[in-house]
Amino acid sequence: MSKAVSALEGVSHKGFVEVAEAGLRGMITLRGDLASAKMKKAVKAATGTAVPAARRIELNGDKAAAWMSPDELLILVPYAEAVATVEALDNALAGEHHLAADVSDARAVFTIRGAKAEEALMKLSPVDFATLAEGEIRRTRTAQVAAAFWKSGPEEFTLVSFRSVAGYVMGLLEVSAKAGSELFPA
Repeated sequence: MSKAVSALEGVSHKGFVEVAEAGLRGMITLRGDLASAKMKKAVKAATGTAVPAARRIELNGDKAAAWMSPDELLILVPYAEAVATVEALDNALAGEHHLAADVSDARAVFTIRGAKAEEALMKLSPVDFATLAEGEIRRTRTAQVAAAFWKSGPEEFTLVSFRSVAGYVMGLLEVSAKAGSELFPA
């Protein structure tokens, strides 16, 4: 069996903020009736959180449930737990229309850290950061690619994109994190 590796093997860049590929993360797309009692119980068992409200992410240590659409959540768990979590969700939701799919190896995760982290993202995404509250997730675009991100700490954002564009996203983040003098030296 081959060893799993993250998209960019932890590459990072330090500019006016630090951007880094965050490594392997277990990610599960969970679709179904988010209001059903079975779904709520299954999400609680898998993550220790409630089903999040629209455009919210509920965090519990290294596990989370993020709202992605009216019938879709992104479940975050440690990478090694993703397969077992999908199985547990399927068992808990037996008899109810749902889909639980391990998408861990199809996604890449990045962190953007520093006092001006939102400024780096402002250059790339059409989001009103002044109104983005902690615990709120945005499913949007970063330059020309689909992405989702949330404020994961006082001076930190976590961004998820498709693995196939991880190099492109890291390049965008690197350039976005450079101070003006780095872009246009005298």
